[in-house]
Amino acid sequence: MSKPRKLSSHEVAALVGGLIDSDLPGRADGDDFRPYAFGSSDVSLVSDFYGLRMINERFCRIARAAFLPMLRFQPRISTFPPEVRSFDDYRNGQENFVSITQSRIEELRGNSLIVIPPSFVWMLTDAYYGGSVRSLKSSRTEFTGTEQRVIELVTDRLNGALAQAWRDLMELTFTPQSREENMQFATFTDGDDHVVNCSFMVQLPGNEPASFDILYPLQTLKPISAQLRSRLQSDVVGENDGWRESLHRAVLSIPLSISARLAEPELPLRQLLQLREGDMLPLALNETVDVIVAGNRLFRARPGEMRGMAALSILQPALASGHPERTP
Repeated sequence: MSKPRKLSSHEVAALVGGLIDSDLPGRADGDDFRPYAFGSSDVSLVSDFYGLRMINERFCRIARAAFLPMLRFQPRISTFPPEVRSFDDYRNGQENFVSITQSRIEELRGNSLIVIPPSFVWMLTDAYYGGSVRSLKSSRTEFTGTEQRVIELVTDRLNGALAQAWRDLMELTFTPQSREENMQFATFTDGDDHVVNCSFMVQLPGNEPASFDILYPLQTLKPISAQLRSRLQSDVVGENDGWRESLHRAVLSIPLSISARLAEPELPLRQLLQLREGDMLPLALNETVDVIVAGNRLFRARPGEMRGMAALSILQPALASGHPERTP
């Protein structure tokens, strides 16, 4: 499923010019025509950015909480495949009046752009101050101070969600630098430069879905293109104390069998075969015995008695004299 968009000014001019030229007199049937492909873009540049798609999907799950204070519920958010376009192409396909938040990504020496349509801003503002979640229409061409505050709250939360979504690949910080309300005034990058457009759709019960875009300059993502092409979900292994403690408790709870080796008598096979019930075997008991734990000789102990029960007094670990011996 691809997101519909408007024709750019170059595409409209080519379409109108082609219609006008087709009515000119004197054109022969054998004249050559140059084909024009509308909406074509080199999507192969990010077609294998599997890591970016995984980041966007993770962002969808995290960003739901960003709209909770305004909508009073966590909406379902879905993402479209990343699309590579020139910035002029993207800008010409948008309305002039939108919310534009530019953030600095210091680790990549680049920027990101969050673009939110005004209808979504009006809906969030109305719901934030007690209204219902509904579509609102207005002819205004600028945001009020209250709406600008809501934009600040939402974009700060979205930047936080972006930082968490990128964290498994690499640590990034998104610091807001500027906010604009006119797409033509956005100084994000040169018009001919390519940008990676990540579009997101917010499902709203009883209303048409809302959408917003996050843009990265293609040059910003090129230094980490190898990581973005990787199918590993995480290249960073962090410390997890909770998991470590749970594993430690589980290991210490494993039951082990303990036995004491009192003696090791030797009998010839002939005598062993002649043993009957009631026969006695002579044993030479040592002062110390071996303590066997799960088949390994771990301790030396002295047999005795404690509170009327047989007991062992541990003298020294068997490890003190070398590696533990495993019983056959």
